[in-house]
Amino acid sequence: MCILGSIKRVDIPKQRGVSLVELVMFIVIVSVALVGTLQVMNHTTRSSADPFVRKQALAVAESLLEEVALMPFTFCDPDDSLAATATSAAECTIVESIGPEAGETRFGALPFDNVNDYHGFSMNGISDITNTPITGLESFNATITVVAAALGGIPATDSLLITVTVTGLNAEPVVQQGYRTRFSPRTTP
Repeated sequence: MCILGSIKRVDIPKQRGVSLVELVMFIVIVSVALVGTLQVMNHTTRSSADPFVRKQALAVAESLLEEVALMPFTFCDPDDSLAATATSAAECTIVESIGPEAGETRFGALPFDNVNDYHGFSMNGISDITNTPITGLESFNATITVVAAALGGIPATDSLLITVTVTGLNAEPVVQQGYRTRFSPRTTP
């Protein structure tokens, strides 16, 4: 008989745990992931006001574009008695041209009276049509350009491209564009 055959094998459980190297690697990996997550959260929190600023700038740009587009677009200056009936610039006493006439401003005693007058207009800090500063928009800037531009089958002589650019706190410009076409005066048959 063999003595070895009667000895039972007893398994000693292995020790469980982590080595120091594994623990350090875990700490490094979790730290890198945590730093990345915190940086993303920090950036998101810091720029979370940007959509609000962009919406404000967009609202200002849309408002100014609407203000300009609602102005008359005639061959003659609206101060000319023939402005409502002239069918060409040749019929005008005072021909309307791009840019404001002498003395006209958005806010003055002689206000802008035609789409063309807004070309080159700019303001630092947004004010309403009565030149009252709008609270909270002091750091916004706006510029307006008006240029002759063809629109489909409408020639450039009868169509204007209005571009309003508003810059807010984040210095990212918001641009709104629209066309204004000249309406033909009514003629009687």
